[in-house]
Amino acid sequence: MGANLFQSHKILFLNTLAFTICFACWTLNGVLVTYLVDKGIFNFTVVQTGWLLGIPVLTGSILRLPIGIMTDKFGGKYVFSGLLLFCSIPLFLLPFAHTFTTFAILSFLFGIIGTSFAIGVGYTSVWYPKEWQGRALGIFGMGNAGAALTTFLAPTLLNYFSENDPENGWKMLPITYGSILVIIGVLFILFAKNKKPASSSKTIVQLLTPLKKGRVWRFGLYYLLVFGFFVAYSQWLVPNFMNVYGISLVMAGMFASFFSLPSGVIRAFGGYLSDKYGARKVMYWVLGSSIVLSFLLMFPKMDIYTDGPGILSSNTGTVTQATASHISVDKKEYSVKERLSQKVNETSFLPVQTSWQEVVVKENQSIKKKDLLAKGVTEIKFGANMWVYLTLVILIGISWGIGKAAVYKHIPEYFPNEVGVVGGMVGLIGGLGGFIGPIVFGYLLNYTGLWTSSWMFILIISLICLIYMHRVIIKMLREKMPEISRDIEKK
Repeated sequence: MGANLFQSHKILFLNTLAFTICFACWTLNGVLVTYLVDKGIFNFTVVQTGWLLGIPVLTGSILRLPIGIMTDKFGGKYVFSGLLLFCSIPLFLLPFAHTFTTFAILSFLFGIIGTSFAIGVGYTSVWYPKEWQGRALGIFGMGNAGAALTTFLAPTLLNYFSENDPENGWKMLPITYGSILVIIGVLFILFAKNKKPASSSKTIVQLLTPLKKGRVWRFGLYYLLVFGFFVAYSQWLVPNFMNVYGISLVMAGMFASFFSLPSGVIRAFGGYLSDKYGARKVMYWVLGSSIVLSFLLMFPKMDIYTDGPGILSSNTGTVTQATASHISVDKKEYSVKERLSQKVNETSFLPVQTSWQEVVVKENQSIKKKDLLAKGVTEIKFGANMWVYLTLVILIGISWGIGKAAVYKHIPEYFPNEVGVVGGMVGLIGGLGGFIGPIVFGYLLNYTGLWTSSWMFILIISLICLIYMHRVIIKMLREKMPEISRDIEKK
């Protein structure tokens, strides 16, 4: 038993290490493309940038299902090591890319590394009993923190590589990543042990049978939110912070890693919570917090002008004096509140309100009682404090990290012998969020001019997921306990 447990833990360690490196490569474009555009090395448009951020995620998403099937058929050792070695090739070729098309094609190829999650889920689950799978898959899922490695370290590496060669120094970054993939691939061949699930003898059609179940697609929808948009923001937050708050690439990368790292690490805790309290209960908290936090995040920096308290004439007469600070109507005097220049305190996280009055009458003008002498104006400045924004971003990342573990807790319970296939399909749907996210965010930014428009989109998706899940659970309760349901509806 001790030897078997040691072997299981060794495989879990290798899987988690490999997945961490793969995830770091998968999100490489988030930092690299932003750097190339910022330095003027490539003149990619906002939309082209969104596509380059999303293309690797697309590949890693759409191929998760076939890679998951291959894992169930042939075992994780051979599929994982082959993936690592193959995906190093386009990374070694990336320095030779000089156009958007070439960059996009190579991004598409190295994006296959994103399928590593489908391999790791199937390969990890066959080594652990049911009562351990939530924790084991949660620990494996901590490899999501690889996104934080890229956003935290890649900007510093880019600056270091470009110190003596600003035009070509960036080319060392994909070469470095490709070399690490080769090293991990060799380690996997040498030290991993192959193992296949009981379903490995099934035909492809038999393996795909579980995909007819509606719950597979429901799990995929949840994963679209908690994983797909996690991947999207791991890349999108870098240009977001740079444009809105005017910080450097290195600091923006560090802030993005503050979002990615806790979200990845907390996934193991999410697996523990799902084992102890149940995945559905955990998902209620995750989706509820996603709604609240995305609502708070959707407010941009803004100045709002509205009508304030003005001055009305209390008598009929003629204006004898009208200045910015004083109005006289015959012998009646009115004080006018002048506009004072006020700078918003950058440390303030609450809106700052100021009011003043603008004279709308002229000297010698005849007026009647209750005529408007000075119009009131109120200005509300909201600075969207960067530290408050960062804190909320970290919190929603943590929430999604717990949710990722909760979603995958369901899979080995409902589909114990088809984890690779079902996990691959759920990962495919979820990964599509990472692909469409930067693209949709780019179009929303172009249309609205608001960087926070992406959070408005997240709020809508979170609401859809929560409502859908709650309706399904209510339906399940009514089917299993019809008498109790009727009693509740009567009260």
